[in-house]
Amino acid sequence: MPTVTILPSGKTVEASAGSRLLDAILSAGEAIVSKCGGEAKCGQCHVFVQEGKKSLSKTTRTENEKLDAMVGVGSKSRLACQALLGAENVTVELLGFDSGF
Repeated sequence: MPTVTILPSGKTVEASAGSRLLDAILSAGEAIVSKCGGEAKCGQCHVFVQEGKKSLSKTTRTENEKLDAMVGVGSKSRLACQALLGAENVTVELLGFDSGF
C-alpha cells in the first residue's frame, strides 16, 4: 500500500493502489477543493508531485487540456482528481493556500 505525504503539513496517509490521489489527500484531513466533482474541469485540485510521479497513472488528454489552460503549471503538476496511485510512495505539495497561487 503506497503512502502519500502531503506538504507543507507533512501529513502522511496510506492509500490503496488504484485509488485517486484526491481521495488520499482528503482522507488525511487536508482542505483541498474539487468543485467539479473530480472531472478535471475546475483545476482546483492542482498539486505539485515532488516525489513518486512515475508511480502515478499517465496524464489523460482531459487532464492535459485543463493543465494547459491554467497559470502556474509546471512539469510536476497534476490534478489530484485524475491521478491514480500506483505501488510506490508519493509526495505532493498542495497549492493555493500559503503558496500565493
